[in-house]
Amino acid sequence: MLEFFQSADVQDQISVLLQNLPADIWATLYSTVLSTLFSYVIGLPLGILLVTGEKNGVRPLPAPLMAVLNFIINILRSVPFLILMIMAIPLSRLILNTSVGTEALIPPLVIAAFPFVARMVESSLREVDAGVIEAAQAMGASPFQIVRKVLLPEALPSLLTGATTVTITILSYGAMAGILGGSGLGATAINYGYYRSKIVILYGAVILLVILVQIIQSIGTRSSVRLDKRVRNAGKKKGSKNR
Repeated sequence: MLEFFQSADVQDQISVLLQNLPADIWATLYSTVLSTLFSYVIGLPLGILLVTGEKNGVRPLPAPLMAVLNFIINILRSVPFLILMIMAIPLSRLILNTSVGTEALIPPLVIAAFPFVARMVESSLREVDAGVIEAAQAMGASPFQIVRKVLLPEALPSLLTGATTVTITILSYGAMAGILGGSGLGATAINYGYYRSKIVILYGAVILLVILVQIIQSIGTRSSVRLDKRVRNAGKKKGSKNR
């Protein structure tokens, strides 16, 4: 094992991996964070509409409009990411005048992720107790107030859990995008590691991606637990019993 790491080829691979490490981590986080934010800019309102605009929602919308909205989201979710990214390359060229690099990844990532965000938001909002919504309606709250002061606060722990899943999914999408000229750890693993049969670079980049996923998952889980009223109330009850 020691001889393996002391070989000139392995030393060169480690050197390349370390040399590209800061730029790769930055490109990965940069594209992931921006894509997640833009995906929520589009997907969060859509997810809210899917719940509030249904027949028994707080602000029902025309059935044909809801059918079209659901159809578009379902179609975009059905297209495999790599195919969707190829289809979105002209959009990257139109917006950014390039189809290669970190910035060019963002439009395809957003297109691939915002339908997923919409469904995650929809699922989280449906977990809110209907009795709470009915109480807000009985007090004369407007649909906007119900969304802002009831639905979103009550669903916040679940929304954070969903955001964690979305961020990790976008991170994995971005890693696959290295095949089509993207940048970051995924591109290094594919272009330097896989295509050139550099096993140390390949596994090193993959290990770093796994570490990033674990960090994101840990932050998301802890944030969700801290904001969950049920967990906090259970903790208070347990503390009062111990007294």
